[in-house]
Amino acid sequence: MSTLDGADATPRARSAQAVPVHAVPVHKVLNNNVVIAIDESGRERVLMGRGLAFGLKPDDVLDPAKVEKTFILDAGADGERERRLLTDVPYPIVEASTRAVDEAERLLGRDLGRRFTIAVIDHVAYVIERLDRGMRITTTSMPELRVLHPDEFAAAEHMAASIATGLQRELPPEEAVFLTMHLLNATRDEPNGTAALLFRRVQHVVDVVEQSLGVRLDVEGPDYARFILHIQFLLQRLVNRTMLSSGDTSFFEFAKHSYPRSYEIAEEVKAYVRGATGSELTDEEVLYLIVHVERLKTQIGPGGELDPVVT
Repeated sequence: MSTLDGADATPRARSAQAVPVHAVPVHKVLNNNVVIAIDESGRERVLMGRGLAFGLKPDDVLDPAKVEKTFILDAGADGERERRLLTDVPYPIVEASTRAVDEAERLLGRDLGRRFTIAVIDHVAYVIERLDRGMRITTTSMPELRVLHPDEFAAAEHMAASIATGLQRELPPEEAVFLTMHLLNATRDEPNGTAALLFRRVQHVVDVVEQSLGVRLDVEGPDYARFILHIQFLLQRLVNRTMLSSGDTSFFEFAKHSYPRSYEIAEEVKAYVRGATGSELTDEEVLYLIVHVERLKTQIGPGGELDPVVT
């Protein structure tokens, strides 16, 4: 890939030399709002801005003051896919998505990276296309996300609201869930999808407890939040081989006999963990499960029900 130089004798090249040094030569025009330029290292750099490339041709120049967003493309097939995406997606979606990413970066105090920006643009474009066809992508509300990842969830809610405002249309409430998952992919560095696997296992434990109790738990209640956090730390201790253990089994035996229903549910959780991980929970870990399940049971009213589980 070659860059322009002063030896080019074409009239366009000579006129380019006459503009101020801060002017940017255009390498390729993708559409009226997105162009490709070549930086000093010879890399393709995407420059975006509303109407940025209107009337421009390769080798023309543009004013950097009109650039709203810039990033470097990947090489190879990934770069080609990103180029096609930025060429095809309507610019209002690109604009609203990149603005929302900027706001999320400010809220979280960190750079989320180009891949995250591309992922959000791609996701929002897909959502809008489906909504325009009268189709809606549904998912569960995943209240565990709000408890386990409050900062990312809050940023995702803000992003969804910002994108809806920018596009002047209503987005489904579950967009906060999808955007939270994108944020977790961008901000969590655990290998082999550890964060996602941990989250799924937390969800499975919640399912076990809800099915056993026959109710939907009150996700806004403080006992639910404590339970979710306890399960997260329990599973992390299991991975790190630092499970709670005590030589004194008297409290465990007391809880086992005093709260037989909660003990049965704790044993069901223990069986799930054994099947999912191949590891055995200690009596101490089961004891704390009994305590938390017993607290959750207090959410069940005199009639014995909250919201029934739909199977």
